[in-house]
Amino acid sequence: MGAGWVAGVTRAGAMAAARAGPATARALATAPGLPDALRALAATPYRRGTDAEAGIAEAQRTVTEALLWQLRVLAGWQPRPGSAAVRLLASHFEIANTRSLLRAMAGTPQPPPYRLGALSTVWPRLARAGDPARLRAELAASPWGDPGSESPAAVITAMRWSAAARTAANLPPAARWAAGEAALLWARETFVAGRRPVTRHATRLLGTAAVRATGFDEYRARLSPAATWALEGVERPGDLWRAEARWWSEVERDGLRLLHGARYDMTPVVGAVAVLGTDAWRVRAGLECAAHGGRALEAFDELMG
Repeated sequence: MGAGWVAGVTRAGAMAAARAGPATARALATAPGLPDALRALAATPYRRGTDAEAGIAEAQRTVTEALLWQLRVLAGWQPRPGSAAVRLLASHFEIANTRSLLRAMAGTPQPPPYRLGALSTVWPRLARAGDPARLRAELAASPWGDPGSESPAAVITAMRWSAAARTAANLPPAARWAAGEAALLWARETFVAGRRPVTRHATRLLGTAAVRATGFDEYRARLSPAATWALEGVERPGDLWRAEARWWSEVERDGLRLLHGARYDMTPVVGAVAVLGTDAWRVRAGLECAAHGGRALEAFDELMG
């Protein structure tokens, strides 16, 4: 047991304990309107930058930025392996920045990129890419790997596959989540968007038989044991949104178990990231419901299980 892990795990537990929690998220969802929900948000860990007059997109981004700040702080308390774990689990922020950059290259105005700090993998180099071809080259020379195409859809999907594969390979406590996320990603790309993903990671995460399946039922039946759980009870592609919500619930449940284990290593840190990420997802959903005047409350409750 090293002093670095003691400090890092202690900080992880404290940050997870200070999360808003399900009851607060539902209180936000039942607020009379978005301004009321945002005023209530000021009493939570997401108060940083909160503006009661903000629209829903700005409000949700504020929550996301607050989560990023929490993860940066958490990573700063960890020894090197713990920081690397947080960075890998926070990969979606670099993916989001890359998506915005590609849209900006196409002429669509975008908000400023998320400030990743030490959670960046290669973002400073990507940010300097002047065109999609250069961006692809930078990705190919990095842990992200070559996306195989310069099209925005291919780049973002390939980055998601890369993050899932590297998580499964390097973070055993999170391998189950990565496999489940991969199962959902393949299902949505193939059976909803009608795109056949081309990725070297799919076979390892999902199994050869699942990747070769031509129908949704066949796909579900042939998924690898590590990924099957993510699609249990999902009878058709139109129900994937429920499966995605359940993925978050499972991640939180696993995260709490990892967090409360009596270990001083990366395991509780991985659990804390899961708990904090789920909390932010739930709060964003609560704000979305408030923005619709509570008309989406039934959907919110179904999402929350």
